[in-house]
Amino acid sequence: MVRRTQKAWVVAVDMGYGHQRAASALRSFAFKKRIVNVDSYPGIPALDKLLWKEIRTLYEIVSRFKKVPVIGDLVFSLFIDQFQEIKEFYPKTQGIEPPTMQLRQIYRLLQERNWGKHFISLLNKNPIPLVTTFSVIAFMAEHWGYKGPILLVETDSDVARSWAPLRPAKSKIVYCAPTERVVERLKSYGVPSAKIFLTGFPLPERLLGKGLLKAKQNLGYRLSRLDPERAYLSKYADVVKRYLGAVPPLLKKPAPCRLTFAVGGAGAYKELGSEILEGIGPLFERKEFELNLVAGTRKEVAEYWKRNIEERGLTKFLGKSMRIVYAMTKQKAFEQFEETLEKTDILWTKPSELSFYAGLGIPILIAPPIGSQEVQNRKWLLYVGAGLDQLSPVICHQWLADFVRKGIFAEAAMQGFIEIEKEGAKNIGAMIAQALNNHKQ
Repeated sequence: MVRRTQKAWVVAVDMGYGHQRAASALRSFAFKKRIVNVDSYPGIPALDKLLWKEIRTLYEIVSRFKKVPVIGDLVFSLFIDQFQEIKEFYPKTQGIEPPTMQLRQIYRLLQERNWGKHFISLLNKNPIPLVTTFSVIAFMAEHWGYKGPILLVETDSDVARSWAPLRPAKSKIVYCAPTERVVERLKSYGVPSAKIFLTGFPLPERLLGKGLLKAKQNLGYRLSRLDPERAYLSKYADVVKRYLGAVPPLLKKPAPCRLTFAVGGAGAYKELGSEILEGIGPLFERKEFELNLVAGTRKEVAEYWKRNIEERGLTKFLGKSMRIVYAMTKQKAFEQFEETLEKTDILWTKPSELSFYAGLGIPILIAPPIGSQEVQNRKWLLYVGAGLDQLSPVICHQWLADFVRKGIFAEAAMQGFIEIEKEGAKNIGAMIAQALNNHKQ
């Protein structure tokens, strides 16, 4: 059992939601239960703040711009995807994959601009384990001589060369890998096996419960709604009993399935939410579905959807069959999202870090991926059977209802629960405790 008195610096960056969402799940292990953001901490040098701001702004602009036909893909590839490009795993390459030009540029920035030096000097006043969800922060820590252990939490099902340091064999960084593919990939980049641990992705504790009790209970209720005709449950009752203890009972009266659509941190795919609104109306009328539209911290997205609801004559369903979820801060947005997921049957989103939430037994409807890492996440979801590619959103009232009737979503829910590691946060907590003990000796 990990003692929560064992603390670490848990460090993220405000770039999309992925890095901060993973860090948020590790809050109970953080020093004073605070997540430190490397791009906005008190006293950050002006140049460091500017560098982080420019990187974040470029990422968000290009992520949204990617949807522009033809040129969007080109711009995204040139400015973003070259840094995070993940090559096909097969055929396997011979030898160790060398560092990319983009990775060398990161190290050049560290040296020439003293990027991150001030931040690491502050952490070195209390050199407890440093746990970060972004590779550049781990590189900063090592480059500027952080005195404590450095743990890097990978946040996708596969990783680019940019997530391993310039000279992996000589690095002190320890890796928390969410999948076996990440373990294999890091080895191909030259990271020693002794530095890689298969932990799983850190999921929120409130959605798991002690001994996974809450996750199992929620999955049982979810299966009852996702498979009202017992298309899946009658065929695979033994499997369900093995993992949940019993087959969920038939509902006394039909209950609507609860669909959640979530945009990414850059606000990408707000238009997809509009298309869903165009297609889902008949399911509201028949009381077969409810819809949560999650805008995160994007006020402009929430307002855009509200206008769409009014234009489509769906206002009567707002607050009943449908709601918009929006918050002013990232932490509040994460809390609201977790509350929403407790009552969610299907999650419709691009294959970001939210792909790992399929481990809770929530089937993922996969929106088109943005970037190389999301392409790999989509492949992984399909491989484990926890995700389904979206069909045309504007006729979703047809295929959503069919997928429920055929038990397709129920099968994906069960596959995700079976195949995906759920206790990543607990496993990473154990690594923090071990690192702290070793550091004291």
